[in-house]
Amino acid sequence: MIHVGPSVSRKCCFELREWIIPESHPRRESLLEREKLVEGMCDGVVVPQGLIAHGRGECFDYLLGETSIPPALEAERAAAAMFHLAKHPVISVNGNVAVLAAREVVELSEATGALIEVNLFYRTRERAKAIADLLYAHGARQVLGVDDATARIPGLDSMRGLVSPNGIYKADYVLLGIEDGDRTEALVRIGKTVAAIDLNPLSRTSLAASIPIVDHIKRALTNIKRYYESMSREEASRVINSFNPRKVIADTLLYIRNRLETLARQLMYDYR
Repeated sequence: MIHVGPSVSRKCCFELREWIIPESHPRRESLLEREKLVEGMCDGVVVPQGLIAHGRGECFDYLLGETSIPPALEAERAAAAMFHLAKHPVISVNGNVAVLAAREVVELSEATGALIEVNLFYRTRERAKAIADLLYAHGARQVLGVDDATARIPGLDSMRGLVSPNGIYKADYVLLGIEDGDRTEALVRIGKTVAAIDLNPLSRTSLAASIPIVDHIKRALTNIKRYYESMSREEASRVINSFNPRKVIADTLLYIRNRLETLARQLMYDYR
């Protein structure tokens, strides 16, 4: 057993863990993501509750087969289309999103022209600044929501309700990620289009979103950028006009059911 003493930096701890987990380990990427979140908690970016949310998401990702399934791709295409049609799009970032996909957030922002804003339930200025600094380290040019969260989303009394007047408050389209049901409902209620990335298809986030994306945050952001770059504005209008969020959720649940039935039959066949 390797002992990591208090004199070893958090960065060194992560590098050590990366070395301990062999390239051949079938769960390597998943384990490294967990380590990044733990390091993020040590750095004040992630809260303990975020670790619980990630574990819940991992469970659903297992059910999906850890891939972007067809209903997710359909929703990601619609999310990309809205970036073409929106006048003031904003990408909302919390601690988990920043740790797992800061680079993808910045790349999507650069591609689409969308603003980036920090928004948190467990909010302190120190935590908001730590998240913004992480985004800046990955190339962000501007991050709202640190010192300018002076407006409030109507009907949302938690710290989630504090937003930048030049960001989410003004936005006509908001892309947000990972377990954010109360704000999704509040934003939709005041007429904003909300694309929500959440691996749980039965969460309030997924059920309330204008565009529910049941996928891993990194896969989803990468797919949205790819669709955006290959789509014309005319095609974007057609995609949005034909998009049905309820059908996407229903198709996702049916996909999970069918996959589980297939796995169960295979297990029974192997046993025989």
